[in-house]
Amino acid sequence: MPKIFPPLLLLLLCIAHGGRVAPLNGLVLHFYDRNASCPHAEDFVKHLVGKAWEKDRSVAAALLRLVYSDCLVTGCDASILLDGKQAEKSAAANRGLRPNGFQLVDDIKRVMEARCPGVVSCADIINLAAKEAVALAGAPRYPVYTGRRDGPHSTADSVDLPWPDATWKQALAYFESKGLDVLDLGTLLGAHSLGMTHCSNIQERLYNFNGSGRADPSMDPRYLAQLRKECPLGRKDDRVYLNPVSGGNYSFESSYYERVLKHQAVLMVDQQMITTADGVEIAREFAEGFEDLRELFALAMARMGGLGVLTGAEGEIRRNCRYVNGE
Repeated sequence: MPKIFPPLLLLLLCIAHGGRVAPLNGLVLHFYDRNASCPHAEDFVKHLVGKAWEKDRSVAAALLRLVYSDCLVTGCDASILLDGKQAEKSAAANRGLRPNGFQLVDDIKRVMEARCPGVVSCADIINLAAKEAVALAGAPRYPVYTGRRDGPHSTADSVDLPWPDATWKQALAYFESKGLDVLDLGTLLGAHSLGMTHCSNIQERLYNFNGSGRADPSMDPRYLAQLRKECPLGRKDDRVYLNPVSGGNYSFESSYYERVLKHQAVLMVDQQMITTADGVEIAREFAEGFEDLRELFALAMARMGGLGVLTGAEGEIRRNCRYVNGE
């Protein structure tokens, strides 16, 4: 059967023939440099992320999750950072957000306010920081279009992210509702190449799949036994690596897709990738072609980073990323 997504030329074909370009939506490359408002903003971010990475590599996974949780809900407006009663970050689907991601954004914002007060948005900081962290983890340092402004409060009720036990069909429908597509979904799931998840997200898969009282039959039996040791029944607050190959190194690599093909994925949504022809081809392509994965991950992050952005006179530039101005 011919490949749906041909190797090597995949990126060029997608851009030239599929129209898969990053949505600019009023954003530009090097916004703060071009308008001379804060010409060293991106250098500051790079430096501070590098220092954080040296201390704790899990910050890469934390920042990736922040971008995902922010952009796919109300758009890339930094609403995920806001504190307050029933804030977006308090939603059950955001339980996996790690404190070190929020703390690093706060640290970067303090530097920006000292150097260029009232200029650099929290929304841009999240996206720029994620780029630098993932580059340190092994992904390409992709271009981030900037010029976003920060949005208002949104509530936990607005969080409609797919749960880890979603089917591929459900996850794809969600992505398509946001203007993304099957290749974006399959590529962005590659973020699960690094990071951890709570055992609560896989308990039913390990012990009571679809109410059967048994494990998910699609799981490799040996890996099932290993996961049951790491996530004993009832131990929902324990955590496991999404990709034990990268583990504590928090490295971005194609081994995630290799494990999906071997039925050794941790999350249901990951394993569900190979239940459709498109998903199988994406997994095979990226398992075999790491450079294709690197390039398309950069493009998918740029596309996601352009969702629902506020620019120009819209929104505001927060003085503190945890509060809208005036609070």
